[in-house]
Amino acid sequence: MKLKQFIGKGLTAIYNLGRRFTNKFRNEEFRTVTLQSIPFWVASIITGLIAVLYSNIFHWVEVLHSKIEFERNAYVFIFIPIAFVISWFIVYRFCQSASGSGIPQLLTGIQLAGKQNKGVNRLLSLRVIVVKIASSVTMLIGGGAIGREGPTIQIAGSIFNTINKYIPVDWPKINQKLMLISGGAAGLAAAFNTPLGGIVFAIEELGKTHLQAIRTHLFVAVIIAGLTSQLFLGSYLYLGTPSVPSMTGWAFIYVIIAAILAGLSGHIFSKILLKIIRWKKALSTRGKKLFWVIICGFIFATLVYFTGNNTVGSGKPLITKLLFNQEGGLAWFTFPARFIGSIITYIAGGAGGVFAPSLAIGASLGDGIVSIFQIPEYKNLIIIVAMIGFMTGVTHSPFTSFILVLEMTDRHTSVFSMMLAAVISFSVAYAMDKKSFYEHLVGNYLEEDKELKKIKKVDT
Repeated sequence: MKLKQFIGKGLTAIYNLGRRFTNKFRNEEFRTVTLQSIPFWVASIITGLIAVLYSNIFHWVEVLHSKIEFERNAYVFIFIPIAFVISWFIVYRFCQSASGSGIPQLLTGIQLAGKQNKGVNRLLSLRVIVVKIASSVTMLIGGGAIGREGPTIQIAGSIFNTINKYIPVDWPKINQKLMLISGGAAGLAAAFNTPLGGIVFAIEELGKTHLQAIRTHLFVAVIIAGLTSQLFLGSYLYLGTPSVPSMTGWAFIYVIIAAILAGLSGHIFSKILLKIIRWKKALSTRGKKLFWVIICGFIFATLVYFTGNNTVGSGKPLITKLLFNQEGGLAWFTFPARFIGSIITYIAGGAGGVFAPSLAIGASLGDGIVSIFQIPEYKNLIIIVAMIGFMTGVTHSPFTSFILVLEMTDRHTSVFSMMLAAVISFSVAYAMDKKSFYEHLVGNYLEEDKELKKIKKVDT
């Protein structure tokens, strides 16, 4: 009898639990949250898949680069200018919103979200995805010093915006700004395989709003995009696991020096780019713009001719070589060559980001600091610090910079030196300019959007 009572009570408990669960599905709030999550899942999976394809294409091209000797080869004066022109023309002819990095376009889209959908759709669309990939890959084939991480962020934002645009009318409403922020975070997480970096980037750079409002969907987007990427690429570290010494004794002083120089260099890099971008607005006709691209192509070809393979591509192979080769540093001209080469590539007008190139410039600066002070025992520490410092000087996002590098290298023992470098370089850059490179570009896009509105009003 006792056994029957025990079984009866057990079945009753299971039945009651089942009723509570099914009642939750009938609950309107639970149903709404569930339906709202589906677009995030779909967009995140697509983002992960495209990020994997994009990453593989970049990897294949850079493997091809490693088999070619660029230095002192006259053919660079032929195929580099041609690649620059084709990359620029793809953007100029088919979608001018796909030029450059992609992060400023997403930031602008977030600001316009909910106010003016046409402006958002111009910056974040299916056309942007196709043109962004085609233009950036063409530029990379030509040796352009660009990265895929910024473009991946705009691509992810475009995917999330497109999914949001085609949600059925009777579906629960989803905040467009939330969708774009989650897309940017998912894009960065999938590009670098750094989920924490994606979340921090969204909070520090994209959202500038309360985490309470975005936390659930943001985490879902980052996790799913990251897992989709890992499903095909594996659980890899972007830069591997280099050996990094502890920050003891004189290393503390060297870290501070490297952070100051890197932050200042990042600021100078941004300022030069912004001045040239503003000056380029005077090039009003297609002929002038084409001539400008050709000139950029020949200048970059000349630079590559004299400096070789370390100047071309995203710079990831260069960083890997520095962190895992302890037999000596790079040539003295590597830092200025990467610095100038990245500027020339960006201002040519094709698609391509400055995230990975910034890390490469910082790494080559760090190697130069090691050579000047003759401190090979602290080589990897200084290189990593300079990478964080330079990226922070450009982006004004210290937490994102150090979290990204931390996740790329898995060097948790150096977390305090990374944080110190991020804070110092940010202080240096912020003292020189209150706005980051991306914030200045967002201002440019917002001005263009206002001009387009005025033209449409006049036409009507």
